[in-house]
Amino acid sequence: MGVALAGMARGDMSSSRRSFLVRTWQVAAVVGVGLGGVLTLNMLKPRRSDRQGSFVDGGDPRDLPTTGVVDLVDERISLVRHDDDVKALSQVCPHLGCAVGYCESSGQFECPCHGSTFNRIGEYRSGPSPRGLDRFGVSLADDGHLMIDTAMVIDGPPPGDETIDEPVTGPSCGIEEG
Repeated sequence: MGVALAGMARGDMSSSRRSFLVRTWQVAAVVGVGLGGVLTLNMLKPRRSDRQGSFVDGGDPRDLPTTGVVDLVDERISLVRHDDDVKALSQVCPHLGCAVGYCESSGQFECPCHGSTFNRIGEYRSGPSPRGLDRFGVSLADDGHLMIDTAMVIDGPPPGDETIDEPVTGPSCGIEEG
């Protein structure tokens, strides 16, 4: 090993070391960009429930607050009482499938990905979403509990069909207003 190094000039050793480091950084950059792309695409895919196409127990309707929202987190469903009706709203934004959550301070559903907003009963308010939040069929079981039919998906109402007059009640939960 000492013999091989003895035949190399000092400049040759530093240039091969430099090219090794450059190649290492190039490979790391390609791997990083690829991994970042995969993670980004995965985040944009719709979050689907494992129970898609089944019935979900929504509990006793008398336990629902007259205003506000009850989340069935594992099912990605929000239950909302409006007048004498209960709506089961999908927590998936119709725009690109990001997870939508209810913001208590603003009193509306907000999509953190692209800024779409929806009123308390899932009707479109603003942003790039093509419609309001999708809904699931709701019925009463023999025991009086709400049964949400995740196979019965009802497209959300189109923009301009806002039927309730509930203004934004406070600050957003993290969406940048532009």
